[in-house]
Order: sequence, then C-alpha cells, then structure tokens
Amino acid sequence: MKAIRLEKPGQYAQVQIDEPQKPAAGEALVRVLRVGICGTDVSGFLGKMPFYSYPRIPGHELGVEVLETGPGATNVKPGQRCAVEPYLNCQECRACRAGRGNCCESLKVLGVMTDGGLRPRFVLPARKLHPAGDLAPDALPLVETLGIGYHAVERGAPQKGEDVLVVGAGPIGLMATAVVRHAGARYVVVSEPNPFRRELATKMGATLVVDPRERSLRDVQDELRMVEGFDVVLEMSGNANAMRDAMANMAHGGGMAILGIPTEDVPIDFNQVIFKMLTVRGIYGREMFETWYKMSVMLQSGLDIRPAITHRFSFREHEAAFAAARSGDSGKVIMDWSGEASDDAAP
Repeated sequence: MKAIRLEKPGQYAQVQIDEPQKPAAGEALVRVLRVGICGTDVSGFLGKMPFYSYPRIPGHELGVEVLETGPGATNVKPGQRCAVEPYLNCQECRACRAGRGNCCESLKVLGVMTDGGLRPRFVLPARKLHPAGDLAPDALPLVETLGIGYHAVERGAPQKGEDVLVVGAGPIGLMATAVVRHAGARYVVVSEPNPFRRELATKMGATLVVDPRERSLRDVQDELRMVEGFDVVLEMSGNANAMRDAMANMAHGGGMAILGIPTEDVPIDFNQVIFKMLTVRGIYGREMFETWYKMSVMLQSGLDIRPAITHRFSFREHEAAFAAARSGDSGKVIMDWSGEASDDAAP
C-alpha cells in the first residue's frame, strides 16, 4: 500500500510500504479516514522541530475506523469511527503514573518520533482510540487540536468573567479562543499579525482581534477599560517579543500558559514574575483519556469548531495540502483518506 513519507526536511515522497500485521493483544487495526495537518508537521518539513526524526510518515491528528481488534481490546469494536490519542506512553514512569502520559519520559508521538497516519491502514494500541459517537468524520482529527487548546485553557486556569489574551491564531490558538469563550470569559482578545487568521479568530468567538504591529496591548486595555491588565495569557506564537509584551501586560496574580515553541532565547523578566506573583506554566500536547470526555461534553453542548477548517484535500493532493498548511492563509487543513486513499492504484 502507499504512504506519504517525509524523507528529509523539504522532501516528501509517495512510497510503497508493507501491509500491517494482524493486531496483537490490546491492539486494533484501523483504516485512516481523515488526517489534520499540524504546525508540528510543518516544522518537521522545515527541519525546525527538535523532536522530529527522518525518514518519517507524518500524521498525528487522525480520524479512523476500526477494522479488526486483537485479544483483550474491549473498548472498541470493528466498524466504529474513532479519534486517536497520538501519545504512545510507557505507562510506568512518574509522569504516566500521575496521569500525564503526554510528558512520558520515553514518549513517542505518532508522526514525530514514530510513523503516523499518512497511510491507509496501521495498527495502534486500542487504548489510544476514542469512539466518536455521532461526531462527523471531519471533526475527528480536530479533536487532537481542540484537546491541546483545551489543555492550554486548563493550564492558564481563567475563571468565568475574567479577561484573556490569546497570542497567536494558528489552529491551536483558534481552538483555545473557542474554548475560553465557551467557558465564560468576559473579554477574549486575540493578537495575530496575519489578516486571514484574524478573521478566523473572530469567527471562533474572539471579542477583539488586533494586529500587534499596529496596536499595542496597552491601547487594547484602554479601549476595553481593563484597568488591571489581562487575568490570563495563552501564548501560542513562540515569538520572543510577543511573550515579553504579554507578560508585561498581565494583571497581578495572573496566569500564563505557554505552548508556542520559541526559535530563539526568550529573556524573562523574573522581577515581574516575582512582584506580580505570576503563575507561568508550560504546555506539551494534552492530558490523556479524561480530556476526551470533557471535550465530548463541550462539543455536545454546542461548541462549534467547524469554522477552523479552511482547506480539504485528498490523498493524491498531499503536496498542495502541505503547501496550504505552510501558508499563512489557512486555519486547519484536512486530508480526506476515506475514498481514493484506500485505493492503492498509482495516481
């Protein structure tokens, strides 16, 4: 069968790979339906992701259908559509024992440290599959993106009625915007230089969207009569200047959750951390199984994440899909593998 493999930075290839083995105990054979293209995939393509290894079949934002289960895999059954938890954790280290398998000491993420879902079929631990119920296939790969955005909001811990700044309106920033708005924030301000993504942020529920090159955060606070600064900052950009500026405009006693991965050193003004008593937390991926349940509740209660999807491509259009994801004029890019992707005829 055919797969899409990143041979080295900047070079994708369509390759022939072996069919997967039958699922062993606790495993499931799945058919790939949808794959979301993530910033991690783009960084892998550009050679800028420190955790990436080559050659690698990308794809960790996945919607799949269960084809067959091995002995003891009782949480799913053939025919079910599922979202996929892409963090393959050891279940034994300190982080795993504490329920934080996303930061397992020997973590392997699908599509990053081990081959992912840009292939028609593969075998996964069944415990990493979450039955989707009546969620549409297009929503399934967004569950991972939504989960990370939700994790960011949990780590920032805004309370109902507080004011939140989201720095960066990439796909995860968009999801965080939707979640924090859904949770009852008073003002959700999004700082984003790209006009296409600023428009998306408005659709996802932002109160105010600003271009940081044209308006300062201080001006925003004056306009909204925010006397004390932002209660919570969700940093999604990885931009050093944006991080410093956001911290300078936080309220005393505020919280900051950082997801964006900087490409340069970020000098932190620890005097602000100390005298404002700021809480600064890092984010990597998302928490495990219980997060899926919480997101399911939100999706069932009306949280609409569909505006984040801006592009759809087939398996045979993988080059166009990754080009769209690398451009600034995209939200979430989805690849549909449900039809011709399962057809192994050459394009």
